[in-house]
Amino acid sequence: MLSLSKKLFIAYISFCFSFVATANDTTKKAETGIPHLEKRGKATQLIVDGQPFLLLAGELHNSSSSSAAYMKPIWRRLSSIGLNTVLAVVSWELTEPEEGKFDFSLVDSLIHDSRKNNMRLTLLWFGSWKNGLSHYSPAWVKKDFKRFPRMRIKGNFSVEAFSPLSGELMKADAKAFAAFMKHVKQVDEQQQTVIMIQVQNEVGLLGGTRDYSEMANKAYHQQVPKELIDHMQKYKEDLLPEYRKLWAARGSRSSGTWPEIFGDTAAAEEAFMAWYYASFINKVAEAGKKEYALPMFVNAWIVQPEDKKPGDYPSGGPQAHVLDIWRAGASAIDLFSPDIYLPNFDEITALYTRSGNVLFVPESRGDGQGAANAFYAIAQHRAIGYSPFGIENRVEDPVNGPLPKAYAVLQQLAPEILAAQSKGTIAGIWLTPKKKNQKIELGGYSLDVQLRYNLRRPDAALPENGYGLVISTGPDEFIIAGNDIIVNFFTSAVGPSYVGLASVDEGVYKNGKWIAGRRLNGDDIMFNYNIAEEAPVKRNGSVVRLGANGPNILRVKLYRFE
Repeated sequence: MLSLSKKLFIAYISFCFSFVATANDTTKKAETGIPHLEKRGKATQLIVDGQPFLLLAGELHNSSSSSAAYMKPIWRRLSSIGLNTVLAVVSWELTEPEEGKFDFSLVDSLIHDSRKNNMRLTLLWFGSWKNGLSHYSPAWVKKDFKRFPRMRIKGNFSVEAFSPLSGELMKADAKAFAAFMKHVKQVDEQQQTVIMIQVQNEVGLLGGTRDYSEMANKAYHQQVPKELIDHMQKYKEDLLPEYRKLWAARGSRSSGTWPEIFGDTAAAEEAFMAWYYASFINKVAEAGKKEYALPMFVNAWIVQPEDKKPGDYPSGGPQAHVLDIWRAGASAIDLFSPDIYLPNFDEITALYTRSGNVLFVPESRGDGQGAANAFYAIAQHRAIGYSPFGIENRVEDPVNGPLPKAYAVLQQLAPEILAAQSKGTIAGIWLTPKKKNQKIELGGYSLDVQLRYNLRRPDAALPENGYGLVISTGPDEFIIAGNDIIVNFFTSAVGPSYVGLASVDEGVYKNGKWIAGRRLNGDDIMFNYNIAEEAPVKRNGSVVRLGANGPNILRVKLYRFE
């Protein structure tokens, strides 16, 4: 047996090795930095643990994260869906139930359970506003309507929403948010479980175009803040067309009141509200970033087809047409993120990638269309991620449902996707019966992508959606992944004008390594045997085809002939 002195010596040496290992891990974290956004080539990406990270996420229902006991069985379901990130609410009312007294037990439980289930967290700060209203603030804030005044709409009617012009409210919200961020840093900076923060939720005034309280009326008829004017003049040539038009309508003035510069219109009142929401949220975000500078974003309630004017949707929120005001007033916010439930997902994502905005979709659908949305946003717009809302019960089949299957493929392809985003060698595919074709220029070829159809049964019903991504991996080589699509290749380059399929292999990626399955040929690539019809339009009847049982992954090699 070892003597006591030898046992103590061995224990001491073990402690030293353990200390060195811990110190090395801490040094590694310090070298890689906390989660942050970083420009890499042609894409701005989220960096976690020093490496690009693709958020394959899901947002919980608003009240789910308010109870650790309620969440306990949900974590198992989330793990089965294939998420790598969960979006969860942290509310001001439960964080600071009494002024100056903070309770972070729910934050700690979310972080603990995320780690236990091998997931990351994006926390959503529901402070002064959620969906335009003020339901998530503490009772001591709600009850003190003199210190924390509500907004008023025309007719002098009070609404249950705090005014963003309230300095006292801003200080109180910022103080609570800073305490929250300080706590997250203390408990999580080394592990980096929490990777992003949303500040407030779908802000803006409902029921009116602007706040008509006494202090708001006074501010509306005062000079437009110099910071906004300076921003408009500095970036005059780069302003979004909607905003440039609004400013130019009154002569692009460099001074004046809100009505004098923008006209006494609903658009002017929306601009006024956008400035004060942006300025308020900027102060809150700045206070939080002083404690722990994680990437921060705001999300937008998108204008609906039936909306006639601001106030039908939240007036002053980060809508695409007022993002120039938000950029001027909220420089501490890193991303402006659309919540998209409307069918024109492709059009809305295009609006939110203008002026260099980095795309993240924090709320959307989790069905088959959601699977298409995820592929398209990540591939076409180099989005850092995608997240359906109500993830715990809106994915009916957590294994074979369209979203889990899509996430499984995107997770396999994540290294290839992130590298291709940086190189600019990736494109997304998003098709519906109303948009049956898409043209893509990539890797020296023109791709004609169609929603899958039956050549012999032209009247057969089309799939509800077709989607996918294409990555150019080298000369004449592509990765194509997706569902319900047909791809023809063309070339206008010098040389042989016909394009053939040298090989089409289906397979999977495991731990970043390609494992080939079937070599597809014959009936699996032939689409039209009427060669007399195909040849004049530079086709040979063969296609890359991805059916309805996907998404699947194919590796394709091309050749040219004459």
